[in-house]
Amino acid sequence: MSTVSSEGSGKKQRNLLLLLPLIVFLALAALFFYRLGAGDPARIPSALIGRPAPVTNLPPLPGLQRDGKSVPGPGATTFQGSVTLVNVWASWCVPCHDEAPFLEQLAKDKRIQLVGINYKDPPDNARRFLNRYGNPFSAVGRDEAGRASIDWGVYGVPETFLVGRDGRIAYKLVGPITTDNLARTLLPEIEKALR
Repeated sequence: MSTVSSEGSGKKQRNLLLLLPLIVFLALAALFFYRLGAGDPARIPSALIGRPAPVTNLPPLPGLQRDGKSVPGPGATTFQGSVTLVNVWASWCVPCHDEAPFLEQLAKDKRIQLVGINYKDPPDNARRFLNRYGNPFSAVGRDEAGRASIDWGVYGVPETFLVGRDGRIAYKLVGPITTDNLARTLLPEIEKALR
């Protein structure tokens, strides 16, 4: 009898050892999915919050006009004295198409200026994009190599930065502007920057 019971307990231990990697995997997968769903991905912290906006001297998008005038690229004085939204976008970015109407809406607020950084995009495609949706930007710079976007700490397009009158980055929105984050987060942040 004792041989049968020790044999049975040995089988149970072996079965438990075989199941242990599966149990660990399932626990890690559950933790991963929990963390993936937790929090707002648009609230990825940025080391640049509170710091001066990076010096952004970019060439303009050739042939782009607004109100009959050529649209300049951003330069050293672009962020001085104005509350500015800097939007990093590309014509090949699907969420950028979705947020275009919100940028047009924001451009109507004359208390702020919008500046675009066109990320790794052929100029013809970028111009077609702005001609299709409208150009909300007072300045649009071409970031062909992506270097300026790296200086801004961009993870991917679209991303939007709020720069205060003092030239410091006040807020960063990762992902497209939506009805929800515009009303709940971005507009209140803009109002704070305008005070």
